[in-house]
Amino acid sequence: MSPTSSSRRPLTAGAIAVVAALGAVTIPTGTASAAPTTRDAAIAQARANVVRNAGTFGFGSGQDLVVKDVVIDADGTQHVRFDRTYQGLPVVGGDLVVHQDARGRLKDNSRAAAHDPAVRSTTPKVPAQAGAADAIAAAPGVTDATSTPELVVWAADGTPRLAWRTTVEGTGDHGQPAGRVVVTDATTGEQIEAYDAEHEATGTGHSEYTGDVPLDTTQQSGGGYTLADPIRGHVTKDANNLSASSVKATSGTPFTSATNTWGDGKKFSTDRSTAAVDAHANTAWTYDYYKNVFGRNGIKNDGRGATVFVHVGTNWDNAQWSDACFCMMTGDGNGTTDPEQVDLDTMGHEMTHGVTSATANLRYSGESGGLNESTSDIFGTMVEWYANNAVDTPDYLFSDQSTPPWLRRFDKPSLDGKSADCWSKTVGRLDVHNSSGVGNHWFYLASEGSGSKTINGFTYNSPTCNGSTVTGIGNQKVAKIWYRALTVYMTSTTNYAGARTASLSAAKDLYGLNSTEYKAVAAAWSGVNVN
Repeated sequence: MSPTSSSRRPLTAGAIAVVAALGAVTIPTGTASAAPTTRDAAIAQARANVVRNAGTFGFGSGQDLVVKDVVIDADGTQHVRFDRTYQGLPVVGGDLVVHQDARGRLKDNSRAAAHDPAVRSTTPKVPAQAGAADAIAAAPGVTDATSTPELVVWAADGTPRLAWRTTVEGTGDHGQPAGRVVVTDATTGEQIEAYDAEHEATGTGHSEYTGDVPLDTTQQSGGGYTLADPIRGHVTKDANNLSASSVKATSGTPFTSATNTWGDGKKFSTDRSTAAVDAHANTAWTYDYYKNVFGRNGIKNDGRGATVFVHVGTNWDNAQWSDACFCMMTGDGNGTTDPEQVDLDTMGHEMTHGVTSATANLRYSGESGGLNESTSDIFGTMVEWYANNAVDTPDYLFSDQSTPPWLRRFDKPSLDGKSADCWSKTVGRLDVHNSSGVGNHWFYLASEGSGSKTINGFTYNSPTCNGSTVTGIGNQKVAKIWYRALTVYMTSTTNYAGARTASLSAAKDLYGLNSTEYKAVAAAWSGVNVN
């Protein structure tokens, strides 16, 4: 599991499709149970009340009412919501609510959002094509864009005026569906308002590793949902088994759903969105961990969300981070014993490579390479502790869900048959995934101490390399020390001795030179033969 690089493919522009819509759409959506005759009677009485009280509602010639919602309380009080049209054009800001008692008598709190939406002319001086082009220009970051203008009466902020309300739809900077609504004056061409067409939604994911989880998704203006997180900015896509070396920022297909329910919760699932559930949720947990614990705003601390690809390659039993496409790639496992590589600590591990790249940029060879891998193991594990998921309980066994029983462990790394428990002059010659054992062992000793200990039902037994006894200070404190060491003191060529110095400097900054924390960090390093 390693950081890699790839090139970025240029984006292309799309054509403009122009359609002028001149009618309103009736949307009857009752939100309280009532017999149809009662609902119909309430609507009819509300229409009559508007006509009788035209001054209250600003209702006059050329206007019509379109039912939007009806609520009938238990005591019979009726609340009828209308949108308004003027000469067949939707009136933006012209909506009104008629409140009436059980007998249909108008109540005093009935009101309209705007009055007198009449405009001098419903013939635009600015053509639809110009409005569409201006709208695309006002939607930066949306590529392959098409725009659909609709002629409306704009009455949301004062004097009514004829306007083009143009919906721009295309592709966002992560390949996700993106949209923007731009409103321009149909007489002068002046922009009145612009806002995102998509809306945040919360879906339900049936995951492979963490049970049923909530998912932050995006509701599309045309209906349906996509696995694009509007809070954190990441989007999850199907790589369609494209090889890792071929994946670019614009590759793949965003996951979409009509119901905002995703996955089937099965391992080796034939539902391709199941792996996406884990990837999407675990990316969010990783983002939140760095944000809420360290105040880090995204992987590069610039607020930018990553692109996450699942179903990379064929039987690719791996995962990796790429700085070049600012993306995370996960495979489907080996197809027989190891399922998708999208469990919590694996996702946290790979995205931490991006954090390391943006900070110390530890060179991916020798001891600095081992520290790079160890940093990802440490923070991948801490993401798991942060999530505190009831299904994937926190532990010190790295990738135990996707590579059972575990790929690496912290208390005695050499149990995998390859990794180093203790530093020696030859550690830097090992593969970086094995030289990382020294850093992982240090982290466990500093967090939990030496000797036997049962945590969340699993028994660990961590010896020291010098026969000493180490008392741990808890993984949250150690992680904060390591994060400060990584982001403030380490450089690209830091080795284990340098990491000891950096972490002690960080412990001094955070807790003081003579603190228990400082002494525990030093004792743990001595416990892995780094002095």
